[in-house]
Amino acid sequence: MLFPLFISVQWFDILDILMVALLLYQLYKLVKGTVAIRIFLGILAIYVLWKLVSAMQMEMLSEILGQFIGVGVLALIIVFQQEIRRFLLLVGSQSPFAGKGVVRKLLKWTNQYEEKASLNVNAIVKACFNLSKSKTGALIIIATDSELKYHASTGVNIDAKLSAIFLESIFFKNSPLHDGGVIIHNNKIKAARCILPVSDNPDIPAHFGLRHRAALGLTENSPALAIVVSEETGKISFIKGTKFEMNLNSEQLREKIEAAIKD
Repeated sequence: MLFPLFISVQWFDILDILMVALLLYQLYKLVKGTVAIRIFLGILAIYVLWKLVSAMQMEMLSEILGQFIGVGVLALIIVFQQEIRRFLLLVGSQSPFAGKGVVRKLLKWTNQYEEKASLNVNAIVKACFNLSKSKTGALIIIATDSELKYHASTGVNIDAKLSAIFLESIFFKNSPLHDGGVIIHNNKIKAARCILPVSDNPDIPAHFGLRHRAALGLTENSPALAIVVSEETGKISFIKGTKFEMNLNSEQLREKIEAAIKD
């Protein structure tokens, strides 16, 4: 039987194709430059082949490929665990419900809403400036919309009021808490010595150390802010999303933090 010369296409068919194309493009961006890209392309090729043989009514081959695709869903979840997590974080952060105003409206009618304390930016800037002068390495995370409880649970719980002296003492070289990152939320130091995910972005400059990679690994998947003080040079870096601001002085750092927390 010959294929029809004219195929009826409605507007929602075009919308369906565009949404699938957008979804595949976002998935490709997540796995681009990683080992998972080859697995992704291989699975995509098998899926396209399955659709082709199904359209041509090749029942035996279609059945075999269909079983492979069906059983392979579980394998995909295991293989692409990190990529799926990053994708869901991306969707969640760009969702219309992710805005602070929307969340506030949804929770305003309950007594569960807790008013946030204003961030003591001066304490962070002062600590970073003093750490920079002594070339003491530091990694500070400012959680903006959530406490980052999962990452905080990997370190030592502190839950103390934010102060410059406290921050400096944590990153003092002989302190047992100086390794890892410090998470700040609601003007409190929630945890120290936290283990943060290291970014696998291939575009990161080779001279960046683990602190910079860990900072980017967190900020590229969440709206959190990160400040890194280099142990080698003493330079201060500010990271938001995937954007680095390097070699900042105290006034520039203050402006970056204040502008970011107002967004």
